[in-house]
Amino acid sequence: MADFNFQTFIFYAFAAVLVAAAVGVVTSRNPVHSALLLVLAFFTSAGLWIQLQAEFLAIALVLVYVGAVMVLFLFVVMMLDVNLAKLREGFWRYLPIGGLVAALMVLEMGWILWSHYAGGQARFEEPAPTAPGYSNTKELGRLIYTVYVYPFEIAAVILLVAIVAAIALTLRHRKESKYINPASQVVVKRQDRVRMVKMPSEKKQD
Repeated sequence: MADFNFQTFIFYAFAAVLVAAAVGVVTSRNPVHSALLLVLAFFTSAGLWIQLQAEFLAIALVLVYVGAVMVLFLFVVMMLDVNLAKLREGFWRYLPIGGLVAALMVLEMGWILWSHYAGGQARFEEPAPTAPGYSNTKELGRLIYTVYVYPFEIAAVILLVAIVAAIALTLRHRKESKYINPASQVVVKRQDRVRMVKMPSEKKQD
């Protein structure tokens, strides 16, 4: 307990709020409450990242997920007439599988922490001080486009395929919809589109 300071207290406080918010997201029966708890989880995660001197990731998490994705999700949930009774029908059916997956994840994280910190060899240490002109945004960009360039490109291709697949699965052709067929435009001829009409410039008076 000698190493316990204010930063450690802030870390454990944010971690406790994050765990409680994550549990509330899963167990809440109201989807609006789940979305709001997820926003709280994002904010506490951003606080933890700021403690790790990852300010860019923290700001990106707040701006992208809280400021855009979750706001859009809240609008969709509040505007749609969600049938809560129907959503709860499959809760007990999928509870054993969900509990098994959750238990495996907890065991995996516990095993990693135990193997890394067993014997007191490793300790939680504060990040090393950085130079005055250091920019974690620049360092993140350098790592992404040099060391992790291939995983980054593979992730981009996977996201592109997912977007195309989502569009293809949700696309519905409607008869009343007006759309342009490029193949028909290529083979069109002049006489199919233009019709010359001869008419006098002035009307004859009787």
